[in-house]
Amino acid sequence: MTRNILSRDRLLGLVPYAFVAVPMAYLGVFMFWPLGRQMWMSFTDTRLMNPNKGDFIGLANYAELITDSQFYTSLHVTILYTLLTVIFGVALGTISALAMDRPFKGRSIVRAILLFGWAVPNVAATLIWLWIYNGPSGVANEIVQFLGFDRIQWLTSMNWALPSIMIVTVWQVAPFVMLVMLAALQSVPEEVREAARIDGADALNVFRNVTLPHVLPTMQLVSLLVAVWSIRRFEIIYLLTGGGPIGSTSTLVVQIRLTAFEDYDLGLASAYGAVGLALALLVAAVHFVFERRRAKVMSK
Repeated sequence: MTRNILSRDRLLGLVPYAFVAVPMAYLGVFMFWPLGRQMWMSFTDTRLMNPNKGDFIGLANYAELITDSQFYTSLHVTILYTLLTVIFGVALGTISALAMDRPFKGRSIVRAILLFGWAVPNVAATLIWLWIYNGPSGVANEIVQFLGFDRIQWLTSMNWALPSIMIVTVWQVAPFVMLVMLAALQSVPEEVREAARIDGADALNVFRNVTLPHVLPTMQLVSLLVAVWSIRRFEIIYLLTGGGPIGSTSTLVVQIRLTAFEDYDLGLASAYGAVGLALALLVAAVHFVFERRRAKVMSK
């Protein structure tokens, strides 16, 4: 009897590991193995026309990156695109959440309209914005001309191509930020805000001293998500500009595609991918450092 109880207890103790084993097996097959394969490929001279015959060449691909001006251009574009997307996307989404947190007539309808950009698939969103940015008959140039300015070549101008893509990206990520921040705002205890108002705090002080500390962890997390998504974003950029003009919108992810499928160099493309992965991990590390410091301050 005792042995049966012990055996049953052991089996029950293995249940959590069985549940964990299934997702770990999935991640191992579909994420860790391809990632390890890609990292190994970055140390080889693998070509697209013969992907299984690459020879080990050490750090030669990384040395080529260091001497390639296009790499620095892609890295600069990626960092700039990510930074501005996070700043404007999170700011616009937070402002929208603050507006949606206040009761007014038709609020649910406005919320649904504001979520449109996030709900639209990337390819459909790209087609919409290609029409908006169309030079001869696009809505954007109609507005520009109405304001008394000359038409702008939104997607073919060196000065306007990257900002145009950022506008599309912010249009897509801001609704998601709004949704998450709205949930965080609605979790702030109303009695705490009311107590601050009774003590004489105005709306700005209530937000700065009561609301912001409550929603700051959520804002940091959503900023991390938007940053990682921006680093790995491909469809919108490639479909709108293809990385042009003259590489002015070619991020690391777009450059991976160009290097692998136009230059047929899978080894060098894998090195680009490794740099992109390192950049995403760096962003995540910065987030966790700030989160750890904030937790230490809160615990004191």
